[in-house]
Amino acid sequence: MTEQKISKVLHISLWVAQVLLALAFGMAGFMKVSMPISELATKGMGFVNHTPEALVRFIGFTEILAAIGLILPATLRIKPILTPIAAVGIALIMLLAIKEHLSQNESIVANIILFVLAIFVAWGRFKKAPIQPK
Repeated sequence: MTEQKISKVLHISLWVAQVLLALAFGMAGFMKVSMPISELATKGMGFVNHTPEALVRFIGFTEILAAIGLILPATLRIKPILTPIAAVGIALIMLLAIKEHLSQNESIVANIILFVLAIFVAWGRFKKAPIQPK
């Protein structure tokens, strides 16, 4: 494969990862800011039972901001450095989520997958295929 083809495949792969992460975190964040805590608990978010409501809402708000940060700056090419920074933020959220899920003896498979995708986006957009500003 030529360098140009590898670069194109990497760029497309990064966009796919960004969209998947944005969808996952946008939906999860929206649920955390808009649904009653009791309903979140029934949807598998057991951490809400022992987490202050304000913190749950804050986590949801940061997830929405991260989802926006993964897509909007890169798409508009206005401050695109915010895209890999958002990915680093998501990786941090996933590390904290892994710690929480482990303490509750819950599965961390999804958290690890999201963490790896976030690290991939951060690495790719910082080092290998940064998006240039206008």
